[in-house]
Amino acid sequence: MNPISVFIVDDHEVVRVGLRTLLSRAPEVEVIGEAESVQQAVAKIAELLPDVVLLDVRLKDGSGFEVSREVQKLDKDVRVLVLTAFSDDEMIMQAISAGADGYLLKEIGREQLVEAIQKVASGQSILDPAVTGRVFGKMQALIQDPNGGNRLNSLSAQERKVLALVAEGKTNKEIAAAMGLSDKTIKNYFSNILEKLQLSRRSQAAAYFVQHSH
Repeated sequence: MNPISVFIVDDHEVVRVGLRTLLSRAPEVEVIGEAESVQQAVAKIAELLPDVVLLDVRLKDGSGFEVSREVQKLDKDVRVLVLTAFSDDEMIMQAISAGADGYLLKEIGREQLVEAIQKVASGQSILDPAVTGRVFGKMQALIQDPNGGNRLNSLSAQERKVLALVAEGKTNKEIAAAMGLSDKTIKNYFSNILEKLQLSRRSQAAAYFVQHSH
């Protein structure tokens, strides 16, 4: 299998060098570029189209969230994994709102980081265990229905099953196998789910299900 292509965005050279060095020891991934600013990152990511962007929140000329939002506009499904020292709840929810597929703290070990990159590249969503409980507890404020209703009620029984498996971190392929359906059917189900929930990303849908399915 080809290694997962990774692009590093961080405004500290020491961090970029450290990440590149760590990841160079993992044959599963390949660092294909790096940037220190929003402007530089957006241009290079659009050119290189990596599988995964490792993204810090605070950059020299703005916010990593700006990069994440620009990535969502690309034709290729480039995944965004926020890797930062900040565990502020509001910041984490902003990352999810900006389309990030994962949020990890920088104290993570190399093996765990490589595993997280692999999971995000395969379509799963990742939240650092240190922040998961707190953030899911506050997601309602971020993506609540302005009318006070629960949008899960608009889903069919099959769509609910698909979303439950998404919330468990399963990929479309794994969900298709579990439900005895084709990958394309699951993809169509999930597109309908996002439309009904008025969301745009897998991580948002998973968080919404965890918050509202009790």
